[in-house]
Amino acid sequence: MKSTIGIAVLVTVLQVAQCQNIKKMEACIRDQNLQLDCRYENKTDNPLSYEFRMTKDTRAMRTVAGNIGVPEATFKNRANVSVHRNLLSLNIYGFTAADEGTYVCHLKITNDLPGPQTRNITVVKDRLEKCAGISLLIQNTSWLLLLLLSLPLLQAVDFVSL
Repeated sequence: MKSTIGIAVLVTVLQVAQCQNIKKMEACIRDQNLQLDCRYENKTDNPLSYEFRMTKDTRAMRTVAGNIGVPEATFKNRANVSVHRNLLSLNIYGFTAADEGTYVCHLKITNDLPGPQTRNITVVKDRLEKCAGISLLIQNTSWLLLLLLSLPLLQAVDFVSL
């Protein structure tokens, strides 16, 4: 009986220990605006604290935007963060070569055991790809899977012919 309780506690702790993880960070340019996407995995409903920082050469980190630190004056009216399900998206309006550098996505979920997560990306204006439109296939593929699985049924009732 004691070993069953011990295993249950261990499984619970292991599940909580992996509550957040930054999966990917990408950068692209739309018109003259930089878009940085920080995709993360979150398995809790605990509040999310986040911050985007930037450094150029060997200078100190500068806060660009977020809900942790105060943004530096050069970014204050030009940077905006939108939070979607498992995605933080930073937009810097009027992006110039002076804004090039290494950008860091820093996030912390309240009461998460592993502590803060960070991921960085180096941004050079001339090397950025143009942002593509939002694809429904990328955002949510469950409807596509359902459609593919239902094709034989639709063919059987002569709704679709291939």
